Amino acid sequence: MFLIYSLLYVLALIFILPFQYLKRPKILRKRWLKEKLGLFELPFQPPHTCFNKRDGGGSIWVHAVSVGEVTASIPLLNNLRMKYPLKNLILSTITDTGQKIAKEKSPEGTAVVYLPFDIALILNSVLKKIKPEILIVIETELWPNLFRVFKKDRIPVILLNGRISEKSFKGYKKISFFMKKVLSYVDFFGMQNEEYTERIRSLGVESSRIMNLGNFKFDARPPLQIPEWTHKIKGQVIVAGSTHEGEEELITSAYIDLKKEFPDLNLIIAPRHPERFKPVEDMLKLKGVLFVKRSAFETPNPPIPPLVKGGKGGFLESQIFKGIIILLDTVGELSAVYGRADITVIGKSFRGYGGQNPLEPAFWGKIMICGPNMENFPVIKDFYKDGAAIEVEEEGLYSKLKELLISPEKAKEIGLKAQELYRRNSGAVDKAIKVIQKYISQ
Repeated sequence: MFLIYSLLYVLALIFILPFQYLKRPKILRKRWLKEKLGLFELPFQPPHTCFNKRDGGGSIWVHAVSVGEVTASIPLLNNLRMKYPLKNLILSTITDTGQKIAKEKSPEGTAVVYLPFDIALILNSVLKKIKPEILIVIETELWPNLFRVFKKDRIPVILLNGRISEKSFKGYKKISFFMKKVLSYVDFFGMQNEEYTERIRSLGVESSRIMNLGNFKFDARPPLQIPEWTHKIKGQVIVAGSTHEGEEELITSAYIDLKKEFPDLNLIIAPRHPERFKPVEDMLKLKGVLFVKRSAFETPNPPIPPLVKGGKGGFLESQIFKGIIILLDTVGELSAVYGRADITVIGKSFRGYGGQNPLEPAFWGKIMICGPNMENFPVIKDFYKDGAAIEVEEEGLYSKLKELLISPEKAKEIGLKAQELYRRNSGAVDKAIKVIQKYISQ
């Protein structure tokens, strides 16, 4: 079965490789291709001998696919750096945005690379040069050859902050005969909750290799300082975070109606994917609303930024933002921007599937409005149960926003409940560190 998988993988790679190469900025293309082929240039010399490991050396490899997983891994990496200061840290990602966040937020000295193609020949070559003590995979990245090659080389493989969405679970069940073999190469599964724990068990993993450790994202800490430019916003603020296609128009339409009664109301829209910044900008122009792009601010204390209304350029007469839309066309700033919100709207929960991370607004004690599609974050059920978040259908978004804008004290009360639930659930990273200790040398 692994042979069939490898053949299909290579065939698919032949077709998508040119596209994947060309879609990247020219400055990234060469490094991306080299690292996907396993040709790393690390900032340290990987130790190969047992003596190095006995001395406290060695390497720990953490893999996190994209922005969300990288963000979740940062508390773990920080703890690993403190506990094992002599060990080298390698953090691999799949996406360019994941690379950017990894380079910005990972501990000093961490080697940030692209995960090589899931081809045994390439992976074996990598392990000849770098023999890490352990491979730690964050969340749901299941690569058959990666697991098999590492395990064959007697390198422990553990999955932490594990989750399996309902959609993925149904897919895995259809090929359970193959997935059971793939999962057999993983030494330990640290899952986010009991629901995910049961799903991984249902795929044939023994209970002795599974533990519910909790969610790392409860241990993630956004920047404690809210961006300076947000202090220039006057009036109530709605932050629509990690929005999906179609949601920006839905939220903007509700905002336009709300402004008739709340003229100083502001809206910050943060599309989930950078490639959607331009389509959202075009939508805002088409609607003829007053908006400004975050990228227009060249410094933390921006000059008078350009505004656009119906496609016509203009300028603010002061540096105060009031009654406008701000398009957050930057990466990695949203978690701190939530700190300025009065109300937050969770993206990908109205249009699309699965929802986005509700824990960042909860950290700041902000009320969350979610659509009916939060399947990828079952923890939201705990928030609903505690009255710490609100679920609405698409057609109810305007009326719920209006209700909360009229009663800001109610919004604040719900937000504080979210913050309390967030604090009660911290500690997953400490549990994970205790597990990791069993697999690597001190």
